[in-house]
Amino acid sequence: MIDDLLQLGKLEEYRERASDARLGVEDVLSDKRGGLNKLDEQIEAKEEKALHDRLNELESELSDLDDEIERFEANREEARETKADAESIIEQAEERETELEELTEEIEELEASIRETETEREALFDRITEIRERIEERETELADLADAAGIDAATETAVAEARESIDEREAELREQRQAQRDRVTSLESEAESRRDEAERLREDASEKRERAAELDAEADDDETALEDVRADLEEVVAEREAIETRFADAPVEIGEADAHRERLRDELDEVQAAIEETVGKLASARDSVEEAEELLEAGNCPECGQPVEDSPHVDSLEADRERVETLAAELGQLNGRKADLKADIENAESLADAESRAATLAERRELLEARVEELEAEIVEDRADAETLREEADELDAEAEAVETAAAETESEAAAARERVAELDEQLDELDERRERLDAVADALDAIEDAEDQIDRLREQRESKAELADERRDRLGDLRERRDDLREQFDRDRVENARSRRDDAVDYLEKVEAKLDALADRRDELTGEIGSVENEIKELEALRADREELAETVADLESLHEETEQLEQTYGDLRAELRQRNVETLERMLNETFDLAYGNDAYSHIELDGEYDLTVYQKDGTPLSPEQLSGGERALFNLSLRCAIYRLLSEGIEGAAPTPPLILDEPTVFLDSGHVSRLVNLVEEMRGFGVRQILIVSHDEELVDAADELVTVEKDTTTNRSTARREDAATLARAEALLESGD
Repeated sequence: MIDDLLQLGKLEEYRERASDARLGVEDVLSDKRGGLNKLDEQIEAKEEKALHDRLNELESELSDLDDEIERFEANREEARETKADAESIIEQAEERETELEELTEEIEELEASIRETETEREALFDRITEIRERIEERETELADLADAAGIDAATETAVAEARESIDEREAELREQRQAQRDRVTSLESEAESRRDEAERLREDASEKRERAAELDAEADDDETALEDVRADLEEVVAEREAIETRFADAPVEIGEADAHRERLRDELDEVQAAIEETVGKLASARDSVEEAEELLEAGNCPECGQPVEDSPHVDSLEADRERVETLAAELGQLNGRKADLKADIENAESLADAESRAATLAERRELLEARVEELEAEIVEDRADAETLREEADELDAEAEAVETAAAETESEAAAARERVAELDEQLDELDERRERLDAVADALDAIEDAEDQIDRLREQRESKAELADERRDRLGDLRERRDDLREQFDRDRVENARSRRDDAVDYLEKVEAKLDALADRRDELTGEIGSVENEIKELEALRADREELAETVADLESLHEETEQLEQTYGDLRAELRQRNVETLERMLNETFDLAYGNDAYSHIELDGEYDLTVYQKDGTPLSPEQLSGGERALFNLSLRCAIYRLLSEGIEGAAPTPPLILDEPTVFLDSGHVSRLVNLVEEMRGFGVRQILIVSHDEELVDAADELVTVEKDTTTNRSTARREDAATLARAEALLESGD
């Protein structure tokens, strides 16, 4: 700790940093030396390969190989030309042969199509003959259909005239039928409407009778309810009179209960606050009495806690005890008043509830009286309305019977109209049958006409196929002439010779391609080897440059390593030297301070070793550890050591180190009055050594008198809190008086 105060710890920190730096440089230097050795081995391995000689040999071999490849490529081009000429001759021959084969196939197809066309013409002739026979059969049936249809001749004109006559008659019949249908619909609707009206009238009569019965039932219910309401009204009146009787004996009138309850609650809150305040005061007073009694049992002052005989504060203890008894009595009275107020509040709440109930009963009485009047009026009204409804129901039943009679007459008229509609439907059915017979005649005429048209189309198709067969015969003659010409032009020996030359050229090209591929592979190998050798040469040059750079780095690191070793040694030596000087100075200052503070000459001197261990020597030379001193001697020894350290700090290294405040807490404990005076002198001496701030906590009068600034601390016995107050020079005399009185 002393080394840290004197900033010697910084020197050790710097020495450790220098050591870490040295170790770091050693690690880097070792790594760089290993890298340098590796580069030397790589450079030596590459120089043994004679890379430049190997590069010249490969480039010479590559030049010879390029010449050979050029010769084979020229031969390959000549073989390709030979192959192309032969393939041209073969291709022309194959084209003629292909054309000849195609002509032969086309000639055969034309011959087959001509035969097929003639077969189709014969089939068309048979189809025409068959249709002509069906026409003759249809014409025979047509006369019978005309007789059945009631026309003189089976012609389109006769059919059209008959149809026109039928259409006119049909329109007349349909008009009559529609008129009858409309009459049926109107009569049925009128009859249904009258039936519905009669039903509605009877339903209205039934509803009025039901409503009359409901009104009678409601009147009966209202009479029962009226009796219940009158009974409730009597109960309400009786309960209200009972509440008024209760308030006759109460301390307040009806309408004042809520205010009375609130006043009692406010008074209870005030009593509760007084109880809480009294409880706090009583607890504080009891704590003060207990604390004072404990201090008295230990022989100490109840106020300051210091050993004081016959302190005036002992007399105040009895007054505190009397205050405790007074507060306890007040607390009992307050608790009794609190219980009384709670009982009064409970009674007041009961009165407030009764008051609220009385108001509710008054409102309910008004409602019940109004309900009685309402029910009486409803009963009279319901009885009258029921009688009126029964009279109206009888009138509605009579009206319904008249409407039903009229509905029956209308339904009879509708039945007659439906019979007339049936007769007209039969006549229309007869017209439909005659129209169907006319349609059969027309269909037969259309079928004969369609058959004639079909025969015309088949004849046209037969003629078209004859023309197509003639065109194909002309085309067949031209193809046969072209086939004969191609057979005369085809030279088979020339084609065979061209095929032989093509095969020889293909065989040579296959061989030369393989040879060129092998030569190309070899050229690629040589190119790769040359590139590899060139890359190795570049790598060798790069390795040499890297080695030169790395060698410079190693030299710099070796120099840096020597500097860090020297720096580490310098910090260590400086720390040891400064520590020895501080030990000597501190030993001297400790002896001077101890001689000043200790008035006895029982000890010769104090010795301090390099590890700050202390030894006290008696006059006869006997060494003692500080723990063997008496209580007062140890107090003086510790005080002297602290002051010596502060003196050392005030001087610092060549007087540059700042000093913190010197704080002494009750330094006069275990000291007699003589040594207290020496302590005052020691404090003055320390001020002379440059300690600017000295703080002392003490009850000793002599130390208090010697203070430049005085801060007094007082304790409030009621709240058990302490307060500090700074005194000026004018109040120092009053402080001395306080110390003399022992307060």
